[in-house]
Amino acid sequence: MISSCREDVDSSALEVYDGPMNMAINIHLVKSDSAIIRSDIKAPKQLEFANGNLEFPEGIEIEIYEKDGSLSTTIRADRGYYLKQQNTFKGEGDVQVNNLIKDQQLQSEELFWDQIKKIIYTKKFVRIQNGGDFSYGSEFEANETFTTYKLKNMRDSEIELKDDGI
Repeated sequence: MISSCREDVDSSALEVYDGPMNMAINIHLVKSDSAIIRSDIKAPKQLEFANGNLEFPEGIEIEIYEKDGSLSTTIRADRGYYLKQQNTFKGEGDVQVNNLIKDQQLQSEELFWDQIKKIIYTKKFVRIQNGGDFSYGSEFEANETFTTYKLKNMRDSEIELKDDGI
């Protein structure tokens, strides 16, 4: 006869926890260089995971500044993520980018901001408004301030004609 002091253990109790390790409310992260603000990130809720990734389940707002310190671009998303390995932010849901200097807007369901390469990009469908002109397509890439961009798979566009047009 063999006996043991060990009780049977429920294997589900031994599963590794992969949920958030920390939670913060109303976060505000300012990044600066030489005392000039470069970016300003705000979110009502932040979840931090063991691998360093962050989740912003209630939305995220990112403001990007020019070298002279003036606000040039805003990025807003319904949900946000920070992917530590890639040093990249990801926005999902209703994602909107506004270039305040050139009066350009972008709408998409997903967008990435690569802080190392200083670009924003997506392979998803986008709608770009540049004044009264609209462009639609996918495979979008721009500098992080959205002053210059490429739209590889353009589908349609609408161009506003002035009174003295054609």
